[in-house]
This record gives sequence, C-alpha cells and structure tokens, in this order.
Amino acid sequence: MESTYTAKLNKKTSIPVVSKSVIVPFILITSLFALWGFANDITNPMVSAFKKVLELSNTEASLVQAAFYGGYFTMAIPAALFVNKFSYKKGIMIGLALYATGAFLFFPAAAYESFSFFLVALYILTFGLAFLETTANPYILAMGAPETATQRLNLAQAFNPVGSIAGLLIARSFILDALQSDDTNESGDVFYDQLSESAKATIRTADLEIIRNPYVILGGVVLVFLIIIGIMKMPRNKEQEGKVNFFESVKRLWSSKKFAGGVIAQIFYVGAQIMCWTYVYQYAEPLGIDNATAIYYGAAALIIFLIGRAVGTALMRYVNSGKLLMYFAIGAFLLTLVTIFVGGMTGLYALVGVSFFMSIMFPTIYGIALEGQGPDAKFGAAFLVMAIVGGAFMPYLQGYILDFGGPGYVDTLILGVPEVNFSFILPLICFVVIGIYGRQVYKVYHTN
Repeated sequence: MESTYTAKLNKKTSIPVVSKSVIVPFILITSLFALWGFANDITNPMVSAFKKVLELSNTEASLVQAAFYGGYFTMAIPAALFVNKFSYKKGIMIGLALYATGAFLFFPAAAYESFSFFLVALYILTFGLAFLETTANPYILAMGAPETATQRLNLAQAFNPVGSIAGLLIARSFILDALQSDDTNESGDVFYDQLSESAKATIRTADLEIIRNPYVILGGVVLVFLIIIGIMKMPRNKEQEGKVNFFESVKRLWSSKKFAGGVIAQIFYVGAQIMCWTYVYQYAEPLGIDNATAIYYGAAALIIFLIGRAVGTALMRYVNSGKLLMYFAIGAFLLTLVTIFVGGMTGLYALVGVSFFMSIMFPTIYGIALEGQGPDAKFGAAFLVMAIVGGAFMPYLQGYILDFGGPGYVDTLILGVPEVNFSFILPLICFVVIGIYGRQVYKVYHTN
C-alpha cells in the first residue's frame, strides 16, 4: 500500500503551482517582490556609504538597517488590520503609496544634510514595504491550491533577488563609484577624513545628492506600479480575505508550535541574511577591496542566491520542506565557519556562497508557518513580517563587535581572528536555530 507521504507527494506534483486563470495577477504581484528586493539591496551598501560621507562609527552607521527593518516591525500589525477590514488589493496600494513617500523624502533629507532625516525617510519607506510583504506573501499563497502554496511562494520570491541585483548594480554604478568621500588625491596619500572642514562640507553636499537621486527616481517608479494595480482587476480569495477577530486569531496562531517556531526562526533568518549581505563590504575592505569593487561580490551572492532559490524550489517537489530547510541551514553553518576561521579570500568566497543556502529559508519558513492557518493567515503574515526586525537589531550588534578594537575592522583579535571575522559568529548562531526548526518541522510537526 502506498504510504501517506507518497500519496501526498503524488498529489502535490500533479497540481499546477499557478493556474492559468490567475497568471496575470500572479505576475503583477510577483513583480512587487523584485520592487522591495531593489529597496533592500540598494540600501545595504548605504551603511558603508553613510559611514564614510558623514564620518560615523560602525555602530552609528548600522542605524541605517535599524531604521529600515524597524519600519517592518512597526507597521506589520496595522497593515494586517487594514487588510482584514478591506482587501489585499487596497493593502498593496497603501503600501506602494508609503513606499513612494519614503523615497521622495530623500530629497529634503539631502537638502538638510541630516542623517536623522535619512533614517526617518527609510523608516517611512519601510512602512510601505511592511504593507507590501504583509499583503503580497499571503496573497500569493492564496492564489491556488494549498498543496502547492509553499512552492508558489518560493517561485514568487525567486524574483526578489532579481530586484536585489538591480539595486546593487544601481548602488555601484550611480552611488559608490561617484562618491568623492571614497577618493584620495592623485598621490593617494590624502583621505577624506584628513581634509579641511570646508573641503569636506563641499564633498558631503555633493555625495548626499548622489545618494538621494536613485531613491527619488525609485519613488516615481513605485507610483507607476500604484497606478497599474489601481486600475487592474485582482482576484479575491473569500476564505483568505474573510474578516476574523484579531484577538481570537492571535490566540489560535500562537497556540500552534509550528507557527510560533516559524516566527522565531524567521527573526534569526532575516538577521543572518542582512548581516551576511551588509558586512560583506567590511569583510572585503581589509583584503584591499574597496566598496565599489566589493559590490561585485554582493552581486555574486545574489546570483548564487537566485540559483539556490531555483534549485530549492525544484527539490521541494520531492523533498520534505522541513528536511530541506535543515540541510540548507547545515550548509550555511559550515560556510560561515570558513568565513570566521579561515578568512582571507577563501573566507570571502565562503561568505558569498552562504547565499546559496539562505535562498529558500525565508519563503519556506513563511509557508510552513502559515500552512493550514486559513483566514488567520493575514495576521500570521503580520507576525512573520514583524520578524524582519531581526534585520534591525542583529546588524547593530555586529557593528558593535566591529567597534571593539577601534574604527577599523582588524584592530583586535578575538579567538585568534580579527573582529570582522569573529562578528560572523552571530549569523552562525542564527543558522543553528533555523536548522533546529527545520528538523522539528519534519520530525515533530510532520509537515510535508
């Protein structure tokens, strides 16, 4: 007799991931994944850029990520409440409006030359991203059969790194390459921090305008998406979009160990991802690689991430999603060990390679945690988006480690390795937590 798992697997492989009836709305909503991926990865290099332009410490510069990912934490529940009262479509439109507003605020932030103003702009921008992620992720899950929901989300999330790569390339070509604060004089012996205050003021004004321009243009692109989605007829899922009592829904969600574990795993995953992608520039600098060149390593990480997402999505049709999550967490753990204790170019290549194993983590944890939650999924999605706060405080902790010995990245040794290497102990711990959750999924929760 065929086992229960084999029967489920055969059924799963026979159901289309995306049906023809929703293919156009699916493509349109999937494009939003690229749009917020762009915002994420044009912002990651800004930690290093703001540090140099405004002469900040590593800890101060990490507030860029604290503001960016803190916005997710602040707005996720309000976004879910809005969607519960209205619809997925209206939630997406509000998200796009807030996204554009935050991007346009870069104009006055640059005019005032205020780091705090830039942080506020990023904070509001991510109010919009919180609306988009709280809405788009469960909307994708609802666009078809529950049996293929996790695959469908992995497919949609595969376009996130496409936007991320575009964001990195824009950051390199139009921002990092153009920053005068990263230059020296012709003899190479005068640096920005050694210039007179008047000379630095002139460069600072020009550099902040360079940082401003791509965000303002991005605001215009987001407005175009807002108009298109506003006039487009979008499908409704009556079960998923049905109105539910918030407090009763939250009680049901948190009584599920699979959901609660998923939120915890997601906090650690997002922290690990942002640390690995943000501090690749700091890891590369002591190796003689400047920020503009390090962008290529960031882009390579995203390409590998995209390949990993494609491989992982294909494997998920045949391998238990929890087991695959555990295997990928082990792979990420091993490469992070190389990053910490081997170091040099080998360590940098290992850090880039970690992205292959991170690739399936976010959508897989997300899909597993929301599996079977029905109309509670909209509030479950909000908590999973709030989990993105891991990207706010963990990079701050890593920046604190980088400041242990001074403003540089190899000022002191910890366990025999430079502080920049040792700082990746934080992602290492994150991958342990994710691996444990993956094991629980298939051993304890029996999720397929």
